[in-house]
Amino acid sequence: MATTAAANEDGIALAEYQQRRAAVLKGLKDSAAVVFSGEGSAPLVGKWRPDSNFFYLTGLENEGGAAVLFDPSAESPKRRCVLFLRPVNPERDRWDGYREQIGLALKARTGFEAIARSDGLAGALTGAARRCKTLSCLHPFAVYPGNISPDMDVFRKISERVPGVTIEDRVNLLPSLRAVKSPAELSLIRKAISITAAGYAAAVKVIRPGASEEDVAQALEITYRRQGARALAFNTIAGAGLNSTVLHYMDNTSALQKSDMLVVDSGAEYGHYAADVTRTFPVGGRFTPEQREVYEVVLQAQAAAIKAARVGVKMTVVDEAARKVIDKAGYADAFCHGIGHQLGIQVHDATPDGPLKAGMVVTIEPGVYLPDRKIGVRIEDDVLITRRGAEVLTAAIPKTVADVEAALR
Repeated sequence: MATTAAANEDGIALAEYQQRRAAVLKGLKDSAAVVFSGEGSAPLVGKWRPDSNFFYLTGLENEGGAAVLFDPSAESPKRRCVLFLRPVNPERDRWDGYREQIGLALKARTGFEAIARSDGLAGALTGAARRCKTLSCLHPFAVYPGNISPDMDVFRKISERVPGVTIEDRVNLLPSLRAVKSPAELSLIRKAISITAAGYAAAVKVIRPGASEEDVAQALEITYRRQGARALAFNTIAGAGLNSTVLHYMDNTSALQKSDMLVVDSGAEYGHYAADVTRTFPVGGRFTPEQREVYEVVLQAQAAAIKAARVGVKMTVVDEAARKVIDKAGYADAFCHGIGHQLGIQVHDATPDGPLKAGMVVTIEPGVYLPDRKIGVRIEDDVLITRRGAEVLTAAIPKTVADVEAALR
């Protein structure tokens, strides 16, 4: 049944989901808000995924058309956080999965004390707006050419019908909660990383002249699944030669030449949490002097950035630490992207305003790309920000020149 899958199948306890919702309700103060799961059903290829904020709050992954309503004005404390689900439709459910009636069992499995059907959401949200007089946006705002965010769309319609309602910006609330990982989340990320490390160990064995980029990608991905990963965190990048200088190269079809550098960017997903690792390999087994010089610059830049990544520092400072090393080496124009991003439920996870905090997991990934020399180098690690400094979670995957060459042997 679609809605009877336990919300803690991914290793997160129901109590933690309840705590997350309580934190949102507290952050909203006297304002009402809603988080939508998004519309959709299982595609023919891949898997439909709910809005990541909805998943973070509920642990439910198969509920298209669902929503969570936060209503601090509700008279009953049990009605201040309500899960709305699509009505049961026996004909549709034969295609998409059988669904459960609302009752004590469903409430126990989801951790919600109040569950209703989505055809009642409009009335409930309008009532909350009339009492609270303030509606807060939690979904990220869309840039102006794009479609308006779903909660803003609804709130504008309500404000046309309920006098005196104001709309406020609370879009930083959920990212600020999601970015600081709980022990359970960190455990899942560490597991995703250990699976990714096993994939890299398998991939190294097939890197040789005459093999293909696809051989490397398949070695990674087959190992991930054998190790228990349900999905890839993102499409694997395996780019050799000129392809190593294309940041998001995904064709993975070219043959490997002895003189090539091979950039591999890949990560497993485990329990809905992502890993994201990049390593660069000399296909011939040893770096040429030219390749080694570029590689060492990127490695030193990454070390400087990791050293700079600490509590209270903004990612712009971390970026600048890496960029100084690369600029000094004469490759300023060849580092054409940012230093990294938040990591969690999404590989590019929710990013709050402000500096780094203890419990955040970020990637540190400087790179130098020289198309005229067919040399691309990127080195990426997943880093936990702690009060004692940065902990490199992906340190087991070889990255020094000596360790990379030893692994290839």
